[in-house]
Amino acid sequence: MCCESKRRFLLLYATQKGQAKAIAEEIWQQAGAHGLEADMHCISEMDKYNLETEKDPVVIVISTTGTGEPPDTARKFVKKIQDKTLPPDHFAHLQYGLLGLGDSEYMFFCNGGRTVDRRLQELGAQHFYDTGLADDCVGLELVVDPWIDGLWLALKEALQLQKEKEGMNNAVNAVSSSLSTAPHAVRELKLSSEVQNLKLEDEEARGSDTLSQKLDDINHVAPAGDAEPSLVHSVPPVSQSALNIPALPPEYIEVEFQDTQGENPHLSSLISEGRTFEVPVTKAVQLTREDAVKTALLLELDIADTAFEYQPGDAFCVMCPNNVSEVEKLLHILGLSEKGDNFVCVKVKQGTKKKGAVRPQHIPERSTLKFILTWCLEIRAIPKKAFLRALVECTSDAGEKRRLQELCSRQGASDYTHFIRDSNVCLLDLLHAFPSCKPSLSLLIEHLPKLQARSYSASSSDLYQPGRLCFVFNVVEFPVGPSRPVSRKGVCTGWLAELVAPLLHPSKNSQGTKGESSSIEKISIFPRPTNAFHLPADPSVPFIMVGPGTGIAPFIGFLQHRQKLREQHTDWEFGETWLFFGCRHQDRDYLFKQLQCFLKNGTLTHLKVCFSRDSSAAQVAPPKYVQDVLRLCAKEVARVLLKERGYFYICGDKKHMADDVSDAVVDILSMEMEADKLEAMKRLAMLREAKRYLQDVWS
Repeated sequence: MCCESKRRFLLLYATQKGQAKAIAEEIWQQAGAHGLEADMHCISEMDKYNLETEKDPVVIVISTTGTGEPPDTARKFVKKIQDKTLPPDHFAHLQYGLLGLGDSEYMFFCNGGRTVDRRLQELGAQHFYDTGLADDCVGLELVVDPWIDGLWLALKEALQLQKEKEGMNNAVNAVSSSLSTAPHAVRELKLSSEVQNLKLEDEEARGSDTLSQKLDDINHVAPAGDAEPSLVHSVPPVSQSALNIPALPPEYIEVEFQDTQGENPHLSSLISEGRTFEVPVTKAVQLTREDAVKTALLLELDIADTAFEYQPGDAFCVMCPNNVSEVEKLLHILGLSEKGDNFVCVKVKQGTKKKGAVRPQHIPERSTLKFILTWCLEIRAIPKKAFLRALVECTSDAGEKRRLQELCSRQGASDYTHFIRDSNVCLLDLLHAFPSCKPSLSLLIEHLPKLQARSYSASSSDLYQPGRLCFVFNVVEFPVGPSRPVSRKGVCTGWLAELVAPLLHPSKNSQGTKGESSSIEKISIFPRPTNAFHLPADPSVPFIMVGPGTGIAPFIGFLQHRQKLREQHTDWEFGETWLFFGCRHQDRDYLFKQLQCFLKNGTLTHLKVCFSRDSSAAQVAPPKYVQDVLRLCAKEVARVLLKERGYFYICGDKKHMADDVSDAVVDILSMEMEADKLEAMKRLAMLREAKRYLQDVWS
């Protein structure tokens, strides 16, 4: 047996931001220690594998993006397997295990993985291992780690059954059909209080793919007087534990410094989503008062001379750079302050042990160092455990080294969640906390993910404002905290606010009026149209809009579009429109007081507003939140949804608003239908399925 070649399995990943790929790579790395060989491919590389003829077990790691869609890399695959002409036994030969990644803050949790899982089952494929659904809201590792631990035994059993089946087939073809393995019921491995207690069934094999950190360095950890753990200090039992830490990821990138001659690539080369458009910012307006809790800005873009198209409800993406001072600080820590303008050539390291190593697509083969750190790498990303493991090797202080080992270990999982994940710690915070850590540039390129473009909802209508695209956003603020030594603004919102400052506060010498300027700044955007968050195709259908705060943005586009349609088609029948808007203070952050104009001209039939922080002298306190106002309009809401087959739109914060609105709608349906809550929830699910209850939310 020891002389046998490693048994193969097919490993596919579908990733949007790199997490699924990183997990697949972890599986690939561990496979060898278990006597297995993972044939790993991106699910989009359909020329490199063929599920129709695949005989070996298949492992799929797939994320979810948007409002429950499979990642962009899986779209062609999903379209292919959803072909309705495929027979129900199309994949009857296939054995697979699937790990889905998602975020329970969003309605369609792990829907990318669920979609693929369900369809493979419909086409006759069989599970050799239970489906895992990992939740990024509480920490993917809580499900991912035990799922991977249990994978090896399941794979070996599947391969053994396959081997026995092949042997029997060769001996007695007549009975081959009776030897196929019975499909397992899908038991979704969800987070529960028992996840921490999952036992390893293959402990002997595990020893070869993890390193055990012994107690040699315990005297370098937190002083005995520190009763509370922190980012840099641990307490028992973690500080006194032998640690199981991940295997060191193989290095695979090398960087060659060159001179300062040449040109950086165009930003459009950094995205795979299609064409980018460089458009001028023609107007900027601060919608909130200076003393408001949040600063909301409206920006207007000139798209008249481009082929950019959108409709109300669509989103688009803004390509943004990292903060200049943060890039400079990182260069200083790396000891490369003098080489920021030097061109670097990024190549795959010769002799690397990383399977299928390639230069990351988002890293140009040749560009300046500053360009890479400014436009290519998400330097604000929360470091993954594999990155922490790699940083251990770059740290000289024994105490700092031990703490980094703890944070990436199984024993330190809770500390990682609390002090890194939940605290939104980034690389700069880590390097500040662990000053003896001096990573190389190549290590950053290997571990930092792609700098993602930021998505915004269109807040205008091209029919109403031809050649103009507007959007609204709050300037995100990250205050100083125990793990964050300095306050920061959001990567994109902070950059945009700084970019349009001359438009918001023009100098006395400027010839432009407030909000407009002769010095035009440009930004790069690309479309990201939605599939469903649009006005009803039939204008006579009524609809309800719920959008507190900046969640009102797409509904301004809805109302602009509806107003123009009413002007152009006076003979059409238009359904009633409801808008529920809320903010903290009527005089500070009531973003669009021109809503009254839509009300007066009949475009908006009903406007309901509430102010959560304003005091009231009324005997009966007014409702504070949009869900409270909805309940006051229960009969009308139920009429629109149940009798008139209307639409219901929600836009805004998921955690603190959309879920509460959903609960309110269930209560309304239950009351007006005179049915129990379960029946009301079923009706709401039917509305979602019919695309009549639509959400555009964020966490």
